[in-house]
Amino acid sequence: MRVKLDYGRTGLEVELPEHTIGPLDIRSAEPLADPRAAITQALQRPIGTPPLAELARGRRNACVVVCDITRPVPNRLLLPPILQTLEEAGIPRRNILILVATGLHRPNLGPELEEMLGADIVGQYRIENHFGKRLQEHSFLGYSPRGVPVYVDRRYVEAELKITTGLIEPHLMAGYSGGRKVICPGLAALETVKFWHGPDFLEHPRADCGILDGNPVHEEATAIARLAGCDFIVNVCIDGQRRITWVGAGDMELAWRDGVRFCDQVVRVTVPEQVDVVVTTAAGYPLDTTWYQAIKGLTGALPIVKPGGTIILAASLSEGVGSPEFYQLIREHPDLNRFQQRILGRDYFVLDQWQLEELAKVLQRCRVKVVSDGLPPDVLRQCHVEPASTVEDAVAEALREYGPQARLAVIPKGPYVLPVLASAAQDKLVPTASV
Repeated sequence: MRVKLDYGRTGLEVELPEHTIGPLDIRSAEPLADPRAAITQALQRPIGTPPLAELARGRRNACVVVCDITRPVPNRLLLPPILQTLEEAGIPRRNILILVATGLHRPNLGPELEEMLGADIVGQYRIENHFGKRLQEHSFLGYSPRGVPVYVDRRYVEAELKITTGLIEPHLMAGYSGGRKVICPGLAALETVKFWHGPDFLEHPRADCGILDGNPVHEEATAIARLAGCDFIVNVCIDGQRRITWVGAGDMELAWRDGVRFCDQVVRVTVPEQVDVVVTTAAGYPLDTTWYQAIKGLTGALPIVKPGGTIILAASLSEGVGSPEFYQLIREHPDLNRFQQRILGRDYFVLDQWQLEELAKVLQRCRVKVVSDGLPPDVLRQCHVEPASTVEDAVAEALREYGPQARLAVIPKGPYVLPVLASAAQDKLVPTASV
């Protein structure tokens, strides 16, 4: 079986055994014939709010929030009608801020901004990055229902009109991305994120991909976003070629929930029983540029892997391991069992520990082999995984261990697909009431 995996910018073609299950892929959803017209219509006929033009009238300034480079949000399509609407409603261009919701990631500058937003927008609008480690640049808004101190970027909090954009896709902790998540963690300070991403939340059995009801990560992000306020969202779903298949705008919760329903029916793929081996990816560029982000490809495949099975991940890792803090964290913890015991204590916290925590959950269940051009074998071993020269070699080794007829599945688009066992397919995903 010849399969093209999402890998870097170009993809990676591999040869897999004919009895491989799959490819497990996003279901067919017709891309919007005229996405620009659909976006404009969504601004004019939003869900749960007045039209954007009406909301903008009389406002002196606006903050438009966009995701950073790690999310393939089609902002080149989304931003022009949003910005045009704001200006036509009377908000001067000089009073419109485009704020990049970096969370705790590095800032996006120069060519990256042009790639994300388009050269025309970069040349004509004020664009700034959020810096989560600069507490002084955030406003304290009180405490969330579970006691998380809420600090959100002051530029956003003080804006008269608050607009967020985003992409709705499965998320390893919060169930689904988009909506409230662009605010928390996108615009939150480290002092907020370290609680929201702490083990008290992440070790909860409902803090998982595709789950919303009873998920404390989702519920707290929503509560924090409410404290910060959001006048209007514009969110999309995309297909395997990253074409827009759904666009919705309006109320932060109602419009987002509508998009989650659409996304769930597209990305959810049922597998009758667990398999011995899963070949998967981190969805290619931009998500597979670092090991930190690529871990999402592992967590996404975990529900269908047998205990003691193997995940084979193909990821370019063109930018290395991730942040200096994350790499240092890995080097300081060769024993992940001790690491997990350590983070459960109240006197320990290190930036990005949550992603190593997620990796530890994977490795408690199965082995991981990684195929990558971006990291040498010795560094991959430091990252607690086994390097492999090719996907074919990794599969052959796994079949020698489990037998030639071992059950094998392939997920070319990694975490953009939500594989679930038939026994778990009815799990409640979208809250029936506001949380």
